[in-house]
Amino acid sequence: MDRFSRRTALMGSSAGLTAAALAACAPPNPGEINSEPTIPRSDGPVTVTYWAWLKDLQKVADVFNESQDRIRVETNWIPGGPTGGYAKILSAVAAGGGPDIAQVALRHVSEFALAGALVDLTRYEFDEQEPLFDPGAISHVRIGDSIWGVPQDTGPVATFYNREVLEGELGLSAPATWDDFYETAGIVRDAGKNLISLDPTDGAHPMSWVMQSGATWFRPERDGWIVDLTDDASMRVAEFWDRIFAERLVGTGYGPYTTPWFAAAGDGEVLANIGGSWSDALNETVPGGSGKWAVAPMPTWPDGYASGAQGGSSAAVLSTSNHPAEALEFLTWMCSDPAGIDAMIEFSGIGWSPAADYIGEARREPSEFFSGQSYNEEVIVPMAEGQNLDWTWAPLTQRVESLIGDGMTAAVTGDIPFVDVFADAQKEIVKIMREMGLEAAEA
Repeated sequence: MDRFSRRTALMGSSAGLTAAALAACAPPNPGEINSEPTIPRSDGPVTVTYWAWLKDLQKVADVFNESQDRIRVETNWIPGGPTGGYAKILSAVAAGGGPDIAQVALRHVSEFALAGALVDLTRYEFDEQEPLFDPGAISHVRIGDSIWGVPQDTGPVATFYNREVLEGELGLSAPATWDDFYETAGIVRDAGKNLISLDPTDGAHPMSWVMQSGATWFRPERDGWIVDLTDDASMRVAEFWDRIFAERLVGTGYGPYTTPWFAAAGDGEVLANIGGSWSDALNETVPGGSGKWAVAPMPTWPDGYASGAQGGSSAAVLSTSNHPAEALEFLTWMCSDPAGIDAMIEFSGIGWSPAADYIGEARREPSEFFSGQSYNEEVIVPMAEGQNLDWTWAPLTQRVESLIGDGMTAAVTGDIPFVDVFADAQKEIVKIMREMGLEAAEA
């Protein structure tokens, strides 16, 4: 089957990333895509437009604009997510217009690529700039040999915990391994508190758990996708959480950073969250928490990775851009140059830096809230360096998260084991992908 034209692939996309927008036979074929002509750099000054949900992004662009006179970047704010800005972006591209650059969550890059909405950046030799970026960040925008976006920020997972209560009151340490987590959660429960509290409908948590364990749920191949939610790395995670839920060792009434979570955290009743690095800013709003909290690594498996990932976004060049080379020049600066990283942290509050060797000047300092700890360098750097580079986001991540979230809800109530949730989801996902016109097979 031939790849759809851009307009056909995006037809009907005003409601979000629909099946029609994703209808394609296989992952994008690098050989075919790279045979398309590139658009040369302009001889004169150009204006590059960027739609994003980051706040005050124009202030970041102005730092770049003032550094040279060839490229001017103009930004426009859009709502984030599939029900907001994504529909606007895809509708604009389907009409042959839109901005040069759009912010796309890392987990949705594959969907946009399969919809024909993005430029394969290897056509513009972006792979030569790859050493400027953290390998874990690049892995989230790569499908096969192609790179479909510039990583803008990421979310390596760590443990944010109430040191005063966990260590001082209960005499415990932040769990270093998942076996430690099981033992610690039990002691905390017996003390009438919760180590963590989860929203059981949120499928993002299990995805970060299995990612760290070493799973690769989706493997792109030339003729399609291999779907594997039941490998050993995934099953040990499912079995572990079946045990946790059966013994009611964690809270499941509300998720982290919700109103009830903040109330419980402020009262010392819920003691931690295991989440993306961007959790630090949310944690700092815990009432009365300053100086009481600390950051530790994500609990590990003996043969797994240091950390999973949650959240993060890319800056992707849209397939309708008239200035992809200039757009990529700006994005390379913004997402790898210290001036760009510092500006994004200062003005836009990005998650973890996507640059290979620069976390941002402000993140080198000790944190008063987190007990005077230089947690970014001590903890988050190793978490970012210890990612599962083989993980590839699915071309229907929203559906995957929903299926896993629904299944986790059933696992919490004991209606179905989590191990069966993964197996059932695998069959359903393959079915959905085939209905979308994608070639897919179970491992």
